Amino acid sequence: MEAYKLNVRLPNDPFGGVGQVDTKRIEIGLFGACVVRSATRGRFEITGAKHKGLFALLATAPFGRRTRSFLQDTLWGTACYDTGRQSLRRALTDIRQIMGDAFSEVLTSTNSDITLDLSRVSFIGRPGGGELLEGLVIREDGFGRWLRALRLNQEQIYSLYSLASQPPPAPMLPSVAVLPFRTITGSAGHGVLGDWLAEEACRSLSRSNLIAVISHLSSRALDHHTVDISEIRTRLAVDYCVAGTLRVASDEIVLDADLLDVVSGRILWTRQFVGPHETFLKRSAEGISEIVVAVGRAIADDTIAHVAGRHLREIDDHRLLLAGVDLMHRPSLRDFAKSRELIEEALRRAPHSAETYAWFGKWHVLSVFNGWSTDPKRDTECAVGCTARSLDIDPENAFALTIDGFAQNNLLRRLDTARERYSAALRFNPNEPLAWLLSGALHAFQDEADAAVSATERARRLSPIDPFQYFYESLTASALLVACRYEESLSFANRSLQRHDRHISTLRTKIAALHYLDRGAEARTIATEIVRRHPDFNVADYLRGHPAGDHASGRRVAAALQAAGIP
Repeated sequence: MEAYKLNVRLPNDPFGGVGQVDTKRIEIGLFGACVVRSATRGRFEITGAKHKGLFALLATAPFGRRTRSFLQDTLWGTACYDTGRQSLRRALTDIRQIMGDAFSEVLTSTNSDITLDLSRVSFIGRPGGGELLEGLVIREDGFGRWLRALRLNQEQIYSLYSLASQPPPAPMLPSVAVLPFRTITGSAGHGVLGDWLAEEACRSLSRSNLIAVISHLSSRALDHHTVDISEIRTRLAVDYCVAGTLRVASDEIVLDADLLDVVSGRILWTRQFVGPHETFLKRSAEGISEIVVAVGRAIADDTIAHVAGRHLREIDDHRLLLAGVDLMHRPSLRDFAKSRELIEEALRRAPHSAETYAWFGKWHVLSVFNGWSTDPKRDTECAVGCTARSLDIDPENAFALTIDGFAQNNLLRRLDTARERYSAALRFNPNEPLAWLLSGALHAFQDEADAAVSATERARRLSPIDPFQYFYESLTASALLVACRYEESLSFANRSLQRHDRHISTLRTKIAALHYLDRGAEARTIATEIVRRHPDFNVADYLRGHPAGDHASGRRVAAALQAAGIP
């Protein structure tokens, strides 16, 4: 796993400040016995296990910063939030008394997080000179999980410190600009319509976690009388551009839109939308949605075509993550395995990207949940480790919170924790589609039918370009099933299976919908196919492992599976 990386600067490192005034105030040794002491010998030494654990957690965090909640949960457990908060406060008081004036020079504390100034730290010892944090005994489960994840790949944990003081990189995502559509016939007032349509397309595209969208104000600043590809590439630094024209005649409006590869100048697709004046604006949402879907699909297809047959080092940064995520959600095990290579390479190039760690966490969740993992326990630890790292980097990242909730729900069956994560994600970003979708699934698992249907419907409205539409349709089918809207549930299950015909969760939902529609013969046919593909699948394991297993919705699905012939 690539989730935890660190690099200890050796005493003779030429980048360690030789010949400059030594500003180090504290020494930390992580390999072998954990050591935390004054850089001036004899001044002070931190000896308490959890006090040293606090420094170890901060020293291995990007930019030396972790949230108070993460430190509380990891060092004192999650049983009582107030107890953990008080324990952390007491630990900081103890450390301040031990360190004296050096405390304020090394540690910064706010209401939300604690930061260790890595520029004031001298890392002693040698990487590999002993087991990582050898002999540091902290019996909390959270600390044990974190330390096991950190030790998984010793050869991969030597790069963080050299990067820790660097600013976070730009997102490794394809970037796109939507230029205002030029009005070539019509009145001057119609120019506002072209600008508004482009702004709405820009707003819809920006909801994706896989495309970086240049602000409409920046796109508007260009001279749009002619589309100059070199100027767009230079001034906006984008990979793709949507441009087009608006023609307003006496009885109809015609919008022509093109998606351009700004680097090569290729036109990837072109679309035309025509409508009478009185209905064009009413139908504009459909046209914008169609543009957005086409943009997302064209960029994804262009990325996959670029990646095919190329060595990792030949793939552009902005294509790695998108290609990895797209392949992750395809039904082929070969594509799923390839997606891991791409996401791992994205992490190597951008080790401080919260979104990339979150996607890698989702990869591990899907590996376990789809039955493809050869070591479910390790993949579960990796999933939670990746999402924890993602939240360490950006604790307010709505997507990272959502994926952590996904792992908590589907792997650990911590439904209350998952609900908290989804709620937090939606507080930070009310338009995060995956948070709405997964909160809808959670409502469905807990027999809250109306809330489940409402949340999944909102998720679909907010996610026109996600490469895993099958997942949105599948969970919508599950929500409708709980609401006893069986025909609609079956319709969405069939739509999902057209995109991903091996998704076992969708197949289960389809069996249940058919069963409660009294179409038992069809349900038995699908059950036979599930057993053929997954010989070990049985109802008891479903009830034991599925988040809905303890609720009425899970028991109703189990009854349908059993009636269809699942053992």
